[in-house]
Amino acid sequence: MAELLTERTVLTTLAALVVLGMFVMFCRARRVSTSIEDATLAALHRVTSAAPHLREGLNQESADKTAPHLRELLSCVAVGIVDADGTLLSWDGEANHHYEDVRPKIEQVLRTGKREYLDHANVSCEQRPCTMRHAVVVPLEVEDEVRGALTIIDNGDRRRLLRAAGEVAHHVSTQLELAELQESKERLAQAEVRALRAQISPHFIYNALNTIGSLIRTDPEQARELIQEFADFTRYSFRANGLYTTLADEIRNIDRYLTLERARFGPDRLKVQLRIAPEVLPVVVPFLALQPLVENAVRHGLANKPGGGTVTVVAEDNGNEAVISVDDDGIGMDPDRLDAELADAHLTGAHVGLGNINNRMRATFGNDYALVVETEKGAGMKVTMRVPKFAPGVQADAAHAFSDSSAELAAGSSAGSV
Repeated sequence: MAELLTERTVLTTLAALVVLGMFVMFCRARRVSTSIEDATLAALHRVTSAAPHLREGLNQESADKTAPHLRELLSCVAVGIVDADGTLLSWDGEANHHYEDVRPKIEQVLRTGKREYLDHANVSCEQRPCTMRHAVVVPLEVEDEVRGALTIIDNGDRRRLLRAAGEVAHHVSTQLELAELQESKERLAQAEVRALRAQISPHFIYNALNTIGSLIRTDPEQARELIQEFADFTRYSFRANGLYTTLADEIRNIDRYLTLERARFGPDRLKVQLRIAPEVLPVVVPFLALQPLVENAVRHGLANKPGGGTVTVVAEDNGNEAVISVDDDGIGMDPDRLDAELADAHLTGAHVGLGNINNRMRATFGNDYALVVETEKGAGMKVTMRVPKFAPGVQADAAHAFSDSSAELAAGSSAGSV
């Protein structure tokens, strides 16, 4: 998915450069008084200003924001945008009294996917002079499917209008394709989060409630605290919205999980070390990227080891990246089995979630950000992930932003154990 996005970005850049070239030709043909350099910068501004709105998909709001930029880019009389059903989403400029004359051409374009041209001489018009000389309707296509149409009204050279209209329509179509690709990526990510939630160990939930139940009579105060930790853990883990969160919130949720597990295993069988650099707490990570790694360490690394062991979570600052590791000194794993699990995002075997998280990291940040796992039977396991501090399109859900309480947690845990 990340490779696809990179390819689409290259296509977008190339399309934008072609549009710039067409705009410069328009400026020369019309003898615009500004320099070619100024015209190029102005065109670049228009192309880049329109792109974010188009990335929202084709709707009335995005069309209303895009049409003025396209009209100024083309220096034309008017620009109209319709959807695949032929509904006019936006019309920016003059000559709107000719929309009814153009509409049959729009319907033809939506049916055939072929460009249509209309000359003012072929329509009845009582306005003298009329700002329209030519009209061209071009399809907006995504993967060879017509998703709408772009209407351009102009009073200049017909040949240049037809060529520029095709280039601009290609640029708009590329942005719409990117919007659909991004939507598809988000749907896939949401499905993977749902799959990961489903793999949160039912045994953990049962054991946590059983532990709390056993403490109600013997230590009601601790039972009350554990109920709150359990409620906060489930509220965070099963929240409805957000593909991303901050490292601070993930660490906070890890702390809830480990508090509940230590109450069950006992502090001697489950030791915990957290070493978190405060400067990486605001870094954005995929939602539920760390908790499953810690659960694997406890459930499969230490639970079956006589005498238990230690889970160590480290988050360090490394220039433009944060480097995060989850390490246990448990029973380890066969490396061949590990390769199989990393290759399957939805495997429900011994180490649930590893393949899921590996795929999500690669899809979000690129193939260079896959998990690095070191393990041998009897030698424990260490999972390391690198996270860029800044990544385009990756933003934490506002409801779970960096909090002071998480900062206090990191400051308190940096000394060693929790």
